[in-house]
Amino acid sequence: MPQIPQPRVRVGAVDVWSVRESGVAEHVARSWRRGEGGAIVTANVDIVRAATRAPELAALVAESDLVVADGMPVVWAGRLAGVPVPERVTGASLVFTLSGAAAREDRAVYLLGGDTGVPEKAAGVLRARFPGLRVAGTDSPPYGFDTDPEATARTVAKVVAAEPDLVLVGLGFPKQERLIRLLRAELPRAWFLGCGAGIPMAAGEFRRASGVVQRMGAEWLHRLALEPRRLARRYLRDDLPFAFRLLSEALRLRLSREK
Repeated sequence: MPQIPQPRVRVGAVDVWSVRESGVAEHVARSWRRGEGGAIVTANVDIVRAATRAPELAALVAESDLVVADGMPVVWAGRLAGVPVPERVTGASLVFTLSGAAAREDRAVYLLGGDTGVPEKAAGVLRARFPGLRVAGTDSPPYGFDTDPEATARTVAKVVAAEPDLVLVGLGFPKQERLIRLLRAELPRAWFLGCGAGIPMAAGEFRRASGVVQRMGAEWLHRLALEPRRLARRYLRDDLPFAFRLLSEALRLRLSREK
């Protein structure tokens, strides 16, 4: 498949593309016209940390066609390493940007993930935002389905039967990427986005931080305030120290090259 031109930058164990959100949408639209599919990983600090610590997860991320910087520490680390990563590209934003591209290209979207009723609500929001958008289907797999081969096969079969061109998979990393691996084998011309909480966000289940807070790299504080019991350990004990290590390592590599 033709690739978005360089540069890319290594952040932890992940190769992140230097690309704007609009460039991602343009690439996906061009690929649809050529009859080619692909997958997108939105690499936030949590994903980069997991991939850096587990080679199997790094290999899972590397299977994707595009890895974008979903997190300002990832953007900053890329810039410190010497590559001008232009902006943060989040899964929550790409849900809308790629759905808009699908509407313009007369492509069908499938929403997979979220509690019962949430993907249907998100689909309604997307249809209202992008008139003419075709929604091929929605699904809310039960908790733990991914540990049951029969339940996983049923989930895959539903998506395949709908024949979508874009599949938004909001199950969290690495569950969503593992399911995308199975789906790509059955739908090679479709594009897949692992979007985490992007589906409930699109449905209005909770609000994103303001644009100013996002640009400051502090959206994680907004999420922490919304879900402290679920996110406190991950954000404060695991991700925050790792983010500082990412930045210091990127700066060290930059300085070593400039000597």
